[in-house]
Amino acid sequence: MAKLGKNRYGKSRVRLTRVTRLADRHVLHEWSVRVLLHGDFETSFTEADNSKILPTDTMKNTVYSVARDSKATTIEEFATELGDYLLARNAQVTEASVEIEEKSWERVSVDGAPHATTYKLGGPELATVHASRAQGGKWDLISGIDGLVILKTTKSAFTGYIKDKLTTLKPSTDRIFATRATAKWEYAMSDVDFTSVRERILKTLLGVFAEHDSMSVQHTIFDMGKAVLDAVPEIANIQLTMPNLHCLLVDLTPFGQENPNHIFVPTDEPHGYIEAMIER
Repeated sequence: MAKLGKNRYGKSRVRLTRVTRLADRHVLHEWSVRVLLHGDFETSFTEADNSKILPTDTMKNTVYSVARDSKATTIEEFATELGDYLLARNAQVTEASVEIEEKSWERVSVDGAPHATTYKLGGPELATVHASRAQGGKWDLISGIDGLVILKTTKSAFTGYIKDKLTTLKPSTDRIFATRATAKWEYAMSDVDFTSVRERILKTLLGVFAEHDSMSVQHTIFDMGKAVLDAVPEIANIQLTMPNLHCLLVDLTPFGQENPNHIFVPTDEPHGYIEAMIER
């Protein structure tokens, strides 16, 4: 006999651009929102009864309506505001989850000053948040940065590893280190400046990555995470995922040429995959 297990439903990839028109400048946010609801929905699955189902189209419209009147300036603030709105109006919902990705639009500089109304895309990385709350509970927030593409051309080595009959990799004391990093962190306190925390985390990650004498991706991940915890007391932990996007040295000897760490083939598949949680 079949029975219904865990279930949820919602609306994903609700695209939203919001322009706040202040007297001296415009403020731009571009968000992609996903809403997921847990609750008393069993009869919609087992009895074709939709009486407790909030349409996902209504969820989409709720995103736009709440954004219209919202004073939130961060994705963390908007995620909790949107979730509170849905929980307060839907008693059949036991838990709401809101996930938001934000593009990194930056002001264009004109004559050395930030322009009031013109932006450029700062990079491929996205600011992220996953916010969840049960009815009557507190918000659980996990903020992050996704798709941070970084590369350095030196200060990276890999030696001393296991070698067996299938090992063909040659040791390297000076290699390219490229990655598309993802960072996620949980907060150690409730009253924080989300923008400041994200900026300090990103600055610390980039600084340590650039200067670190890396003996492996694992070595660098730990030291990056440790430095973030030292620099940002507002967070309890940070999880870093750093795929190793290999740049392979080209063999030019068939052409009668040397290759003194000069010509490479960049690859992204297959790649090494390393992740770790660094916590207090």
